[in-house]
Amino acid sequence: MDALSYQSLLTGAVALMVARTFYVRVKKAPEGNETMARIARYVREGAMAFLAREYKVLAVYAAAVFALLAATLGLLSAGAFAAGAFLSLIAGFFGMKAATYANVRTAEAARAHGKPTALVTALDGGAVMGLCVAGLGLIGLGGIYALFRSHEHLATIVHSFAVGASSIALFARIGGGIYTKAADVGADIVGKVEANIPEDDPRNPGVIADNVGDNVGDIAGMGADIYESYVAAVVAAIALGLTLPIAKLQQLAPSVGEQELRAMAVSLPLLLATIGLAVSVVGIFITRALKNLPPARVLRLALIVPPFLVVFAAAGVLPGLGFSFGAVITLAAGAAGGAIVGLVTDYYTSMGPIHKVAQSSLTGPGTNVIRGIAVGLESVAIPLMTLVAVGWISNHYLGLYGIALAAVGMLAGTAIVMTVDAYGPIADNGGGISEMAGLGKEVRAITDELDAVGNTTAAVGKGFAIGSAVLTVVALFAAFNMEVDAVRRAKGLPELVLYLTDAKVLMGLLFGALLPCLVGALTMTAVGRAAGAIVEEIRRQFREIPGLLEGKPGVDPQPKVIVDIATSAAIREMIAPGAIAVLAPVVVGFVAGPEVLAGTLAGALVVGAVLSLMMANGGGAWDNAKKHIEKGGLDGHAKGSDAHKAAVVGDTVGDPFKDTSGPGISILIKVMGVVSLLIAPLIA
Repeated sequence: MDALSYQSLLTGAVALMVARTFYVRVKKAPEGNETMARIARYVREGAMAFLAREYKVLAVYAAAVFALLAATLGLLSAGAFAAGAFLSLIAGFFGMKAATYANVRTAEAARAHGKPTALVTALDGGAVMGLCVAGLGLIGLGGIYALFRSHEHLATIVHSFAVGASSIALFARIGGGIYTKAADVGADIVGKVEANIPEDDPRNPGVIADNVGDNVGDIAGMGADIYESYVAAVVAAIALGLTLPIAKLQQLAPSVGEQELRAMAVSLPLLLATIGLAVSVVGIFITRALKNLPPARVLRLALIVPPFLVVFAAAGVLPGLGFSFGAVITLAAGAAGGAIVGLVTDYYTSMGPIHKVAQSSLTGPGTNVIRGIAVGLESVAIPLMTLVAVGWISNHYLGLYGIALAAVGMLAGTAIVMTVDAYGPIADNGGGISEMAGLGKEVRAITDELDAVGNTTAAVGKGFAIGSAVLTVVALFAAFNMEVDAVRRAKGLPELVLYLTDAKVLMGLLFGALLPCLVGALTMTAVGRAAGAIVEEIRRQFREIPGLLEGKPGVDPQPKVIVDIATSAAIREMIAPGAIAVLAPVVVGFVAGPEVLAGTLAGALVVGAVLSLMMANGGGAWDNAKKHIEKGGLDGHAKGSDAHKAAVVGDTVGDPFKDTSGPGISILIKVMGVVSLLIAPLIA
């Protein structure tokens, strides 16, 4: 196992080299005419300006936490935190840089060469994000394992790395989500509803900001989210490998000694992440080779198949290293659970339920909103029952460690999942650029088809992220308890005992349950406030710039003003929800003790899992119901009809549901878990 860390570093480095190859390939592709290049430059400059301002704020936060960790847990922990934060930031930066070059080139590929070439161009741009997320995550974790695997404080160092990754991801996801949905909602309300002009119409000052938002929210933000999920799942398994009593790990490798068993339990998650990245690299090339098949089929296969390939690879490798077949079964349970969650998400956001949401639009926006909420609530049932079954199977074979291993199995194909996820916003931007540059209906039809598939794959990606988050937080909860018990045993104190009849635990449950609701409310309100300011500015430009709404030649909007409003609002509004996630476990732990904090984690997990799934799936259903009407799915009710306007209202509600609040709540429960794990020795 000593060579494992070097294999991980080598695999991560290869992934980054492949990502660079895709980046160079994208940049060399033609970007079309001067108008297309100018629009793409506006989007790229707006996206980079947002990142620059966001990163300045996050640098202050990171410096403060670094100093605090250095004073309490030592420089090694502070350095690990800084490494986790830095890698999270640059993964988002590299991915978004590639995406802002790939969008216009996707539009040009659709115009000059057709759908297959456009699909590959968008996938190449997304692959940069996917490979950077998984590659940098594996390099960070592998590097820590290589340097500190024999260090007495390995657990604290690894936990600090996870806190760096998680907290930065939280701010990036919420900030990007507020930006993208404020711009989207603002542009839709004035453009499609009030002015009755098409989506991505160049007359609308909010269109550039909307396209910028696709990048900062759905690529940089989502990349940080998936990176954090990937790291947290591996760290949760490592933490349990370090702290579980050796008797509870015996099923992992029954024939080895205690010391070797402990080392195997710690290294196995890293081995699986290495196998998963290697399989994903191969999967990306296979996906590109299938470009002539229908895009929907290709991308669904790309999401579902890789985790099972990892299981097959693990089945061939693990028994030879001394692991029991129970490890393979728990991996398979995680992979199958992820596939089921993804397929159920796909059903609720792209099939029968969206037709019902569209039909409800015939009687107005009120019934559309009611039906969308009902679909979101219903969509929670099967995924959560699936996760319960995965947890039961994993616990049966490998105990709590098995649950953590199942989460790793669910995220084994992170690189290709993120590739397909980032593909969607690139295709969406490509469609916007083709509309603004006037490339014609044929080109727009190609980009619309690619975008429609991207909406579905984005919803499936959120399902994977939320499903793995639930299993990961269960494992983090168990690791927190084990960490507290280990410290108490060393000091001759009684172990942590949690009873539902204990008032401390019950009060913690109630307090934890309110935190996802509070974060959901803050993020929804933030989007509403920022969108309101954007609406007023777009109205002002339509009112005060003569000839803008009429589309007179030479009359241009002022998109930079909208970009600045959205950027300032997102940076300001992300602070409160982010602070809640980071500070709540610290305050509860130090003020009320580990029993109350354990209850808080459990309450946040249960309510957060339900809310995040409901919001993500409900929002996806509203979005695709609107698109279903726009494609002529309701006879006699096309764009501009009352039914379409009702669907736009539902989509306006669903936008912050699926891209801001739902993902924000999902990260909230993971951040609370890793922060609690880090402070466990201090409050035990």
